[in-house]
Amino acid sequence: MQNPFETGHIKNYILLYVSVVVIMVLFFIATTLFHDAKSVEEKVFNVDKNSSALVDKREQSSEQNSTQSRFKLLEKAY
Repeated sequence: MQNPFETGHIKNYILLYVSVVVIMVLFFIATTLFHDAKSVEEKVFNVDKNSSALVDKREQSSEQNSTQSRFKLLEKAY
């Protein structure tokens, strides 16, 4: 096997490396130039008063269950 540094093949390796870097830079420039930022519409959901009452009942029942727990939860999550 021949040493590529002695036979002059190092130019081909450097050329390959530079061409890959140039292609990556061109793709980066192309994506930044042609990327159109679309505005996102805010979605509004119809909320009934009955459904909010159900959620309140669930929250109250979960609070009651937490007070009856035999383990004390930390005030701050780490």
